[in-house]
Amino acid sequence: QVQLVESGGGLVQAGGSLRLSCAASGRIFSINVMGWYRQAPGKQRESVAVMANTGVPTYADSVKGRFTISRDNAKNTVYLQMNSLKPEDTAVYYCNHLQRDGNDDAQYWGQGTQVTVSS
Repeated sequence: QVQLVESGGGLVQAGGSLRLSCAASGRIFSINVMGWYRQAPGKQRESVAVMANTGVPTYADSVKGRFTISRDNAKNTVYLQMNSLKPEDTAVYYCNHLQRDGNDDAQYWGQGTQVTVSS
């Protein structure tokens, strides 16, 4: 099992910045993908940014140029720096950890942290 603890959400005005952190603990394999998803009210959960342990990031088109994902593999921690925030970025943000466990993919989720951007 892998446990994920998120921090850093909050309320910010449009144009502001926030930084999310997610620390993983437990049975972690060296080859994995960590990232951030979000879910706004009435909408499906969507991928925001993910990064494999190799350091290659993937971003949703809606956040490119504004959000930056990074990792500290020694600390099993992933970060999301969010700049130029917009009201449409308002959502619950979830940390995700994906790793291969035998013949299956094991996926874990954090508890979620609320990000609210006021106009």
